[in-house]
Amino acid sequence: MVKQHWEEEELIENWTLVPQELKLVRNKLGGNQIGFALLLKLFQLFARFPDSQSSIPQTIISYIARQINVSESLYSDYDWQGRSAKAHRVEIRRLFNFRVATVADSEQMTEWLVQQILPTEQRFESLIEQVYQRWKELQIEPPTPGRIERLIHSAITQHETSFCNSYFSQLSQKVISQIDILLTTEESDEKEDNTDQKKFKTSDFAFLKTDPGPVGLGSFLTEIEKLRLIHKIGLPTDLFTGISPKLVKTYRQRAATETPYLLRQHPPAIRYTLMAAFCIQRSQEITDNLIELLIQIIHRISVRAEKRIHTQLIEDFKQVTGKQNILFRIAEVAVAQPTGVIEKVIYPIVPQQTLQNLVKEYKSTGIAYRQKVHTVIRASFANHYRRMIPLLLETLEFHSNNDIHRPLIQAIELLKKYAQSRARYYENGENIPIDGVLKSGWKEILLEKDSDGKERINRINYEISVLQTLRERLSCKEIWVTGAYRYRNPDEDLPTDFEQHRQVYYQALTLPENVETFVCNLQQKMVDSLEKLDKGMPDNPDVNIVGKNQGLIRLSPFPPVNEPLNLKQLKGEINRILHQTSLLDILKETDLRVNFTRNFKSMGTREIIDRETLQKRLLLCLYGMGTNTGLKRINTGINGENYQDLLYVRRRYIHKEQLRSAIAEVINGIFEIRLPQIWGEGTTTCASDSKHFGAWEQNLMNQYHLRYRGRGVMIYWHAIEKLSLHLFPTKNLFFKRSCCND
Repeated sequence: MVKQHWEEEELIENWTLVPQELKLVRNKLGGNQIGFALLLKLFQLFARFPDSQSSIPQTIISYIARQINVSESLYSDYDWQGRSAKAHRVEIRRLFNFRVATVADSEQMTEWLVQQILPTEQRFESLIEQVYQRWKELQIEPPTPGRIERLIHSAITQHETSFCNSYFSQLSQKVISQIDILLTTEESDEKEDNTDQKKFKTSDFAFLKTDPGPVGLGSFLTEIEKLRLIHKIGLPTDLFTGISPKLVKTYRQRAATETPYLLRQHPPAIRYTLMAAFCIQRSQEITDNLIELLIQIIHRISVRAEKRIHTQLIEDFKQVTGKQNILFRIAEVAVAQPTGVIEKVIYPIVPQQTLQNLVKEYKSTGIAYRQKVHTVIRASFANHYRRMIPLLLETLEFHSNNDIHRPLIQAIELLKKYAQSRARYYENGENIPIDGVLKSGWKEILLEKDSDGKERINRINYEISVLQTLRERLSCKEIWVTGAYRYRNPDEDLPTDFEQHRQVYYQALTLPENVETFVCNLQQKMVDSLEKLDKGMPDNPDVNIVGKNQGLIRLSPFPPVNEPLNLKQLKGEINRILHQTSLLDILKETDLRVNFTRNFKSMGTREIIDRETLQKRLLLCLYGMGTNTGLKRINTGINGENYQDLLYVRRRYIHKEQLRSAIAEVINGIFEIRLPQIWGEGTTTCASDSKHFGAWEQNLMNQYHLRYRGRGVMIYWHAIEKLSLHLFPTKNLFFKRSCCND
């Protein structure tokens, strides 16, 4: 309840006795003075009394004792369970107009949780805080922590029962039967005569939980198959409309961490509600994955085509000097001898090889280059990737809120109309959107003419252009997709009351309401920055502009930094202390100091593993995953642990969001102990070779870009800590503490 470390300013602000309080304290005798003063200030701050006498840190005891001019040792004489302590509690309650909670109060608190809090929040720590705050508002002294935990668990159970029953009643029998098929692991075989022997298969539910594979047509088709499985269930798209997304996500995560067998053990209402939440949110995730794959596939086709053409052109390209003079001489000879033979008239003036080089140089620029790139793209698309067009249009629905992009939507509808057609060209009279779909530089390449001179467009060429434009529009959400989350309707990103409180939101963002003002300000900043760059670059001694037509920029390398005087001593000290230290010891010590494992919570409704055992298994799982050792091998030699226990903890406790929170705590620990006078104000980065965790080399203070990662940060934190040797008055203490009895 009471934190252990208090700054001087915090002590003065929160634990200073005012004259009226000092008067009450001085009415007591001996140890009762310091005991009463502590109870008084504790109740004033937290609206409840402490759990035990040892929960109050010595810093607070010393500060209170100095104010009332008594010895700190008198605190040990105060009997917290004696008659005086009970009388003091009664006096303090009356002073603040509080009363003790009754059974009826607990029932009302449970009802308040069910109706007001649990529909939007189900994190246990947050619920505890809100319950204590509610007791404080009602001026009621809360019951013991154990009773409050039981109260919260009871409220969660009641809410879950009511919630699941209400949504289970909305599911049709067809939906229920399809969910049962998803959870089926028995393989039916009508030809098998022996019914006693059952064949088992991987369930469709397990297939839905798999991540997308590498970028390619195979992964795209696999994701479409997953989406079809979910659509086949027939869940109403508005099933959880009006329900907090956090609550739906909680149920979705619970379902994802369980096996089909465990899900089948739940009562029907809970089982089918969990699966409904999983399928609806998983459908959004798969739709986003499909769009990501589509964007990357289109990009890959273009990039590979350009690389292939560049390779060819590098072999063929030879820049011909004096082109104008050569062309003048050719024209002069052609005019002088118009009837002459090229071999006798032109080649003596300009060799044949020079003319061939001129042709190659021309073909490597302008429309000829784009024509080559398009030819390669067309071949790759027509022979391989075109198979995804019918499935894409059948599965995803594209929309736009801006009429400017209406031609692209019409083009997508045209592709859908001709998805099953084998015609090479579109029918005469068909309305084919061109502006806003085809890029201006590609029209002369893609448009063809028939025998009558009428323009027409090849379907394959048009499909490629539509996909390339669609990729650009999807990336900036000018086109959105039904059923997606990241690529959903951008209007849904706004608060529901945005129109009513537009001015308030703009003020919070410190942005002007007028879009023209915003654009003009942004343009002016860009102009100022470009002018500053233009003026400063020519005079910058570290920047050289070289090459023909001033086309290349060369930056001078930074001068080397002088080696610190104490670097050798630091390296020697590290080698002396850490030369026989295992990574697991580093991981354990990091958790002892930071306690990052408290961020890992069960996806279920309760935790049956004691915290010490859970902490041990979490560290073993993180070590096994972070070092690529694996869970099967990591438990060798660890008493009382086995692979199934570690696998259970891995599946139930270790998830991306929780691991991000743990990383944040480790990084905060780095910045808290790092001495700027030694390490400077630079940023901190992490890296590791784990196949299970991944991280970007970013400023780790910025947690938005951190991904599924752990080991590298912890090692780096430990290394920095050990380098600050003066922080460790007793160096051997580091290795004496251990939370794993291995």
